[in-house]
Amino acid sequence: MSAPAQTAPPPAAAPALSAEEAGRRVDEVLERLAATGDEQARAAAEELVRVLMDFYGTGLARAVDLLRRTGSDAGPGPLEPLLGDGLVAAMLVLHDLHPEDLPARVERALDTLPGHPLAVDSHDPSTGVLRLKPTGEGGCGCGSTREAAHRAAADALSCFAPEVAGVEIAETPRQAPLLQIGTRPAGGSPGPAR
Repeated sequence: MSAPAQTAPPPAAAPALSAEEAGRRVDEVLERLAATGDEQARAAAEELVRVLMDFYGTGLARAVDLLRRTGSDAGPGPLEPLLGDGLVAAMLVLHDLHPEDLPARVERALDTLPGHPLAVDSHDPSTGVLRLKPTGEGGCGCGSTREAAHRAAADALSCFAPEVAGVEIAETPRQAPLLQIGTRPAGGSPGPAR
Protein backbone atom coordinates (compact mmCIF):
# COMPACT_ATOMS: atom_id res chain seq x y z
CA MET A 1 0.00 0.00 0.00
CA SER A 2 1.43 3.34 -0.96
CA ALA A 3 1.51 6.42 1.22
CA PRO A 4 -1.04 9.12 0.45
CA ALA A 5 0.24 11.76 -1.90
CA GLN A 6 1.46 14.89 -0.18
CA THR A 7 -0.02 18.07 -1.59
CA ALA A 8 2.01 21.20 -1.46
CA PRO A 9 0.41 24.13 0.32
CA PRO A 10 -0.99 26.72 -2.05
CA PRO A 11 1.42 29.55 -2.81
CA ALA A 12 0.91 32.67 -0.76
CA ALA A 13 -0.96 35.36 -2.62
CA ALA A 14 1.10 38.35 -3.61
CA PRO A 15 0.19 41.50 -1.70
CA ALA A 16 -2.31 43.67 -3.52
CA LEU A 17 -0.66 46.37 -5.57
CA SER A 18 -2.36 49.75 -5.62
CA ALA A 19 -2.88 51.50 -8.94
CA GLU A 20 -0.53 54.26 -7.81
CA GLU A 21 2.25 51.80 -6.92
CA ALA A 22 1.75 49.80 -10.13
CA GLY A 23 2.04 52.99 -12.20
CA ARG A 24 5.15 54.02 -10.29
CA ARG A 25 6.77 50.60 -10.85
CA VAL A 26 5.97 50.64 -14.58
CA ASP A 27 7.50 54.13 -14.85
CA GLU A 28 10.64 52.94 -13.01
CA VAL A 29 11.09 50.01 -15.40
CA LEU A 30 10.58 52.21 -18.44
CA GLU A 31 13.09 54.75 -17.05
CA ARG A 32 15.66 51.98 -16.50
CA LEU A 33 15.17 50.85 -20.09
CA ALA A 34 15.53 54.42 -21.35
CA ALA A 35 18.75 54.79 -19.34
CA THR A 36 20.33 51.86 -21.21
CA GLY A 37 20.10 53.83 -24.44
CA ASP A 38 18.48 50.88 -26.23
CA GLU A 39 15.65 52.68 -28.03
CA GLN A 40 14.26 49.45 -29.54
CA ALA A 41 13.94 47.82 -26.10
CA ARG A 42 12.32 50.95 -24.66
CA ALA A 43 9.85 51.19 -27.56
CA ALA A 44 9.03 47.47 -27.26
CA ALA A 45 8.41 47.83 -23.52
CA GLU A 46 6.11 50.82 -24.06
CA GLU A 47 4.21 48.88 -26.72
CA LEU A 48 3.89 45.91 -24.34
CA VAL A 49 2.41 48.17 -21.65
CA ARG A 50 -0.09 49.62 -24.18
CA VAL A 51 -1.13 46.15 -25.41
CA LEU A 52 -1.65 44.87 -21.86
CA MET A 53 -3.61 48.01 -20.91
CA ASP A 54 -5.85 47.53 -23.96
CA PHE A 55 -6.32 43.84 -23.17
CA TYR A 56 -7.26 44.37 -19.51
CA GLY A 57 -9.35 47.42 -20.33
CA THR A 58 -11.38 45.45 -22.88
CA GLY A 59 -11.89 42.62 -20.38
CA LEU A 60 -12.99 45.02 -17.67
CA ALA A 61 -15.37 46.78 -20.05
CA ARG A 62 -16.97 43.46 -20.91
CA ALA A 63 -17.29 42.49 -17.22
CA VAL A 64 -18.92 45.84 -16.37
CA ASP A 65 -21.30 45.51 -19.32
CA LEU A 66 -22.30 41.96 -18.35
CA LEU A 67 -22.88 42.98 -14.74
CA ARG A 68 -25.03 45.92 -15.82
CA ARG A 69 -27.16 43.70 -18.06
CA THR A 70 -27.81 41.13 -15.34
CA GLY A 71 -28.33 43.71 -12.64
CA SER A 72 -31.55 45.47 -13.54
CA ASP A 73 -33.38 43.43 -10.87
CA ALA A 74 -30.44 42.67 -8.57
CA GLY A 75 -31.23 45.08 -5.73
CA PRO A 76 -28.69 47.82 -4.96
CA GLY A 77 -26.75 46.97 -8.06
CA PRO A 78 -24.45 44.19 -9.14
CA LEU A 79 -21.61 46.67 -9.65
CA GLU A 80 -21.68 47.83 -6.02
CA PRO A 81 -19.14 45.27 -4.73
CA LEU A 82 -16.78 46.21 -7.57
CA LEU A 83 -17.21 49.95 -7.08
CA GLY A 84 -16.54 49.62 -3.35
CA ASP A 85 -13.27 47.75 -3.80
CA GLY A 86 -10.30 50.12 -4.01
CA LEU A 87 -8.24 48.00 -6.41
CA VAL A 88 -11.11 47.26 -8.81
CA ALA A 89 -12.34 50.86 -8.64
CA ALA A 90 -8.84 52.08 -9.53
CA MET A 91 -8.74 49.77 -12.56
CA LEU A 92 -12.19 50.96 -13.68
CA VAL A 93 -11.09 54.60 -13.36
CA LEU A 94 -7.82 53.90 -15.17
CA HIS A 95 -9.76 52.49 -18.13
CA ASP A 96 -12.46 55.21 -17.96
CA LEU A 97 -15.09 52.59 -17.11
CA HIS A 98 -16.13 53.74 -13.64
CA PRO A 99 -19.82 54.70 -13.84
CA GLU A 100 -19.68 57.23 -11.00
CA ASP A 101 -18.62 60.85 -11.44
CA LEU A 102 -15.74 62.39 -9.49
CA PRO A 103 -17.84 63.76 -6.59
CA ALA A 104 -19.46 60.36 -6.01
CA ARG A 105 -16.08 58.60 -6.07
CA VAL A 106 -14.60 61.17 -3.66
CA GLU A 107 -17.50 60.53 -1.26
CA ARG A 108 -16.97 56.77 -1.63
CA ALA A 109 -13.28 57.22 -0.76
CA LEU A 110 -14.09 59.37 2.28
CA ASP A 111 -16.61 56.78 3.45
CA THR A 112 -13.74 54.29 3.80
CA LEU A 113 -12.06 56.43 6.48
CA PRO A 114 -13.26 55.28 9.89
CA GLY A 115 -11.98 57.52 12.61
CA HIS A 116 -11.21 60.34 10.21
CA PRO A 117 -14.50 62.16 9.66
CA LEU A 118 -13.84 64.42 6.67
CA ALA A 119 -16.08 66.11 4.12
CA VAL A 120 -15.41 67.97 0.90
CA ASP A 121 -14.90 71.68 1.38
CA SER A 122 -13.92 72.53 -2.21
CA HIS A 123 -12.23 71.14 -5.31
CA ASP A 124 -10.14 73.06 -7.80
CA PRO A 125 -10.33 71.16 -11.12
CA SER A 126 -7.54 73.26 -12.64
CA THR A 127 -4.99 72.09 -10.05
CA GLY A 128 -6.69 68.87 -8.93
CA VAL A 129 -6.45 69.95 -5.28
CA LEU A 130 -9.24 68.74 -3.02
CA ARG A 131 -9.79 70.66 0.19
CA LEU A 132 -11.36 68.68 3.02
CA LYS A 133 -12.79 69.79 6.34
CA PRO A 134 -13.25 67.89 9.58
CA THR A 135 -16.92 67.08 10.18
CA GLY A 136 -16.99 66.00 13.78
CA GLU A 137 -15.22 65.86 17.03
CA GLY A 138 -12.45 63.51 16.12
CA GLY A 139 -8.98 63.61 17.54
CA CYS A 140 -7.28 66.15 19.69
CA GLY A 141 -6.21 68.53 16.94
CA CYS A 142 -2.61 67.44 17.32
CA GLY A 143 -0.33 67.16 14.32
CA SER A 144 -0.03 63.37 14.35
CA THR A 145 -3.81 62.93 14.18
CA ARG A 146 -4.04 65.50 11.40
CA GLU A 147 -1.19 63.88 9.47
CA ALA A 148 -2.77 60.41 9.84
CA ALA A 149 -6.09 61.76 8.51
CA HIS A 150 -4.28 63.41 5.58
CA ARG A 151 -2.36 60.24 4.73
CA ALA A 152 -5.48 58.05 4.98
CA ALA A 153 -7.50 60.43 2.79
CA ALA A 154 -4.74 60.65 0.18
CA ASP A 155 -4.40 56.85 0.06
CA ALA A 156 -8.16 56.29 -0.32
CA LEU A 157 -8.46 59.00 -2.96
CA SER A 158 -5.58 57.51 -4.99
CA CYS A 159 -7.73 54.40 -5.50
CA PHE A 160 -11.17 55.88 -6.00
CA ALA A 161 -10.37 59.31 -7.46
CA PRO A 162 -6.85 59.45 -8.90
CA GLU A 163 -7.71 62.73 -10.63
CA VAL A 164 -7.25 64.36 -7.23
CA ALA A 165 -3.66 65.59 -7.43
CA GLY A 166 -3.42 66.97 -3.90
CA VAL A 167 -5.27 66.94 -0.60
CA GLU A 168 -5.51 69.75 1.93
CA ILE A 169 -7.31 69.56 5.24
CA ALA A 170 -8.76 72.81 6.55
CA GLU A 171 -7.87 73.91 10.05
CA THR A 172 -10.49 73.17 12.64
CA PRO A 173 -11.59 76.49 14.12
CA ARG A 174 -10.86 76.72 17.80
CA GLN A 175 -13.91 77.18 19.93
CA ALA A 176 -14.00 79.73 22.71
CA PRO A 177 -13.78 78.13 26.15
CA LEU A 178 -17.09 77.43 27.79
CA LEU A 179 -17.99 80.14 30.30
CA GLN A 180 -19.81 78.60 33.20
CA ILE A 181 -22.22 80.81 35.09
CA GLY A 182 -23.63 79.54 38.31
CA THR A 183 -24.08 80.26 41.98
CA ARG A 184 -21.10 80.79 44.19
CA PRO A 185 -20.31 77.89 46.50
CA ALA A 186 -21.62 78.33 50.03
CA GLY A 187 -19.18 80.14 52.31
CA GLY A 188 -16.99 81.30 49.44
CA SER A 189 -15.53 84.77 49.45
CA PRO A 190 -16.96 87.22 46.94
CA GLY A 191 -13.57 87.93 45.36
CA PRO A 192 -12.31 91.27 44.09
CA ALA A 193 -14.87 93.77 42.80
CA ARG A 194 -14.51 94.95 39.21
